[in-house]
Order: sequence, then structure tokens, then C-alpha cells
Amino acid sequence: MAATYDAIVIGSGHNGLTCACYLAKAGLKVLVLEQYHSIGGMTNTEELTLPGFQSDTHAFCIQVANFSPALHELQLARYGFELIYSDPCFSHVFPNGRSISVRRNVDETCQSIAQFSKTDSATWRGLFERFLTVKDQIDASINSPPPSFADQSSALQRVPGGLDEYRFQLQTLRSWCHEMFEADETKALFGSWDLHVGTSPDDVGGASMAWLFTMVIQHFGNNVVKGGMRNLPLALAGFLEEHGGEIQTDARVDNIIVENGKAIAVRLAGGEEIEVGTLVASNVDPQQLVLHLLGEDRVGTNLAKKMRQYELGESVMVVYLALDSPVEFKAGPLAGQSVYVHPTPASVDYFSRLFHEVRGGFLPSEPFCLVCNDSAGDPTRVPSGKGLLKLVVQPVPYIIRGDATGRVKGRTWNEAKEPFADYVIEMLTRDYIPDLQNKILKRVVHSPKDLEELMPSAPQGTITHGAFLPYQMGSMRPIPEMGQYRSPVSNVYLCGSGSHPGAGVTMAPGRNAAQIIYQNLNLNFAKTFPTH
Repeated sequence: MAATYDAIVIGSGHNGLTCACYLAKAGLKVLVLEQYHSIGGMTNTEELTLPGFQSDTHAFCIQVANFSPALHELQLARYGFELIYSDPCFSHVFPNGRSISVRRNVDETCQSIAQFSKTDSATWRGLFERFLTVKDQIDASINSPPPSFADQSSALQRVPGGLDEYRFQLQTLRSWCHEMFEADETKALFGSWDLHVGTSPDDVGGASMAWLFTMVIQHFGNNVVKGGMRNLPLALAGFLEEHGGEIQTDARVDNIIVENGKAIAVRLAGGEEIEVGTLVASNVDPQQLVLHLLGEDRVGTNLAKKMRQYELGESVMVVYLALDSPVEFKAGPLAGQSVYVHPTPASVDYFSRLFHEVRGGFLPSEPFCLVCNDSAGDPTRVPSGKGLLKLVVQPVPYIIRGDATGRVKGRTWNEAKEPFADYVIEMLTRDYIPDLQNKILKRVVHSPKDLEELMPSAPQGTITHGAFLPYQMGSMRPIPEMGQYRSPVSNVYLCGSGSHPGAGVTMAPGRNAAQIIYQNLNLNFAKTFPTH
């Protein structure tokens, strides 16, 4: 076997690198193995369209990571990590040319909402004030290993209003919006955020998700990484390497070798085996870890069955667009300055219809696109005067059984992706961005099939390492037997988005997994990273 390492981390996404940094700081000899030719996973930046056009390939903005102690504990600013605080944070645009813009200043946000309802404007302010009172609790819950289901339930019962909070945690978005808001436009603004985690207005838990997303952005902003999202993994790599860690790219792990109930090595696709002295931490999706890297013979039939039942969530399609110049939205200049734009009709029923079509296997009649305006957030990513967009079309069916557009004949993604992308761009041009079609210099389309081929941790073209469902969250994520970052093999840990608190750029699964590993190795996390 090759050189021995104390810890091997599989996958160089930001959570894998975060975990690796904390382990290296404790003095472990760490190796990170990455199957792709560059680090970052879903936090990467590449020239996907034309030379000089730097697209954030998946994650674009920093939101929940603003909660993370890792930003200062790992001194990421020293290694080139810098945020651009964009304003507006995001805009929601409607086909009639009107819009709501969420600004860094809450008064300006409230003024924008008041166009549609002064009552909703006051409600937004009240929701934000509530967020500020519980922000520290949210911070602690995200950046700590989750309590058991029993402890969490007990705590809710003991606290005044705890069962009301439990109701809110399970409430559907439709129910909550009808309780809280007057204007359809305000309801649509909240509903659009649930699409980021594949939740329909009628799914349990959608209300609290939408509230958390919007309030985090109102408080912290929707911040862009200067120079590209890749500067987050590059900063983490800088810390890791300064503390003796190593990274190897083009190194796909095929198997974790287990003897006597412990991992002793990993085997790469080419057959090379790398010995591990203490532990393996996996940043790949939980199904891949359990069913492929470990295998049913090691984890047992019952646990393998549960992981096959693990729900992956909704598939996405991504369209990258290099533009001759920045686009102009029908809704006006504030939308064009926004790093995120959500274009939808002013209707909760729109979102329900979208999910109904997609979950039935149909290409949707009116797709939702998260419009990521890379060049508005950071003009240095494009040649002078040019523009750059990314359209995250979500949800879409993984297996196409029909077509609600009336335009796409293909029933495989290889046949359907370009005609469907045509349909999406025509819809955006007609209803929201009149000059879009004429400004496209080059486009690249990644279907769900393309995504899973590029990234094995995006099974079926999903990007969340598992659906956000009440029975797949907290200490039950991914499944109860693995809810504390532990696998069935005693020294193999989970450190990716398939563990609490889940997907998105948070750094929390990697840091939380490191806390568990510290405990198991009798290391003092608080002493290594004292609070300031």
C-alpha cells in the first residue's frame, strides 16, 4: 500500500474540505481524495461557455454560511476568501413587469412589499424581528450535532409555545401564507424559496423553510464570493495545506476496505490502495457511501434497504449563458442588479401545478428558473461589458414520461434537453427578460443525466444529498441509524450534506462531523478553537 494517513476524506466539496481542515488542525495527517480534475464539488467556478466567462457551476451565493464559526476559526480571509455584499439581495419578478426586491435595508424591503400590501409589509417586519430574537438559537442548532428526536420533542414540550413552534415546523407553505399574507405576490415570493429545496406549497415543512431562507437573507444578505465560489474551497485548501494536509484530484474512490469492522484503506478506480490509520470521512451522498463504497455485505441487509428507500429529492437542469451584454428585465433596473431573480406568476397554485406535472414525469408547462446573475454580482467574472447568467431549472423529472409544454417530443434527456432549454429561454424572453434571446453568445445545458455523470454525488441530477423531509432531517438525516455523522463502520463518518443540517453552502455538516470525531478521539474541540 501507499503512504499511511491518519484520516482520508472522500470528496473535496466545501464540507469535505471543512472537515479536513478541522482534523488537520488537531494534528492528524489528512488526505483529501477528489474524483474530479479540480476541487470544490458543488462550490466550483469554471469557464463552461466561453473563455473569460467564469460561471459558478452550482452554488452561487453565500447565505446560511454567514452563521458559520468556520469563517473565522479557519481564518479563511487569510487565504483569499472575500465576500461581495450585493444589493438588492434578490428580486421576485412577475409577468406584468412588477416586482418585489429584498434589499439589505429592511425599510427598503418593506417599501417594496408595500406596493402590493401594506399589511404584508408590516408582517415582513414582524417576521424579521422574530428572527432576530431566535437567531442565536438557529445558529446553535445549525452548527452543532443534532439532538435526538426524543430530546428535541421533550424540549418543545417544556418551552412555552413549543408546540406552536412544532406546528410551524410542519406547516405547509400554502397554509402559512393564507394565515399570514394578503397579496398573492407576497405569497409567491415565499413559495419560490421552497423550490431551492424541492418543496411544494402542499408539502409538510415548507413554511419554516421559506421563512428561514428569506430572513437569513434579509439579515446577512445574499453574498457573492469575490472571484468565484471556487475561492471558498481554495481558501479551505490553503488552510489545510498549511496544516500539513494533502489533496489529490483525479482520484475516484471505488471502495472502502474494511477488516474486523474497521476501515483500513481506500481503493481508487485504478486499483491503487491507500492505507488509513484512524478514520475515513465521506463527503459523498449517503446512498453512494453505504451501497457502493461500503456495500450491503458490510452494512447489513436492513440498513441497505433503508438507504435504498432514502428519498433523493427533485432533479434539476442547469443552463449556462454567456451574453453579449447584461440583460434588462421587464421589471426594471433593480431586477437587473439582483444576483438572484425568481420569475413566476403571482400564484401559489402555480407552484402546485409545477410539482404536480414534474412528479408525474412531465416536462412542466411553465418551468421555474432560478436566474443567477453572475456578472451583476461580480463584473470581474466576464470580459468588459459582457454578461453571464445561470438558469437553474427546478424541479424537472429525472425520467421523462410526458411533456406539458406541447413542444418537446424527446423522451430521453439527450433528446429533450436542448428543445426544453429553447422553451425555457423563449418563456423568459417573452415574460420577463425581453432582450435575453438576442444577447446569447453561447449556451451550455446540463440535464439531470449530465449532472449525475459529472458528479456521482448528484444522483438523478439532484443537488441536495437527499430530500428535505421531516423524517430525513436533524438526527434522522440521512436515516436514524446514521444521524450523528456515523456510518455502520465504526471509523467511517459522514461529513456532507446528507447529514444535519443538510444542503446548501453552510460548512456545518463538515464542522459538525469534526466535532463528533474530536469527541471519539478524545480531542478538545473547544480548546483547539476557543470562542472569541
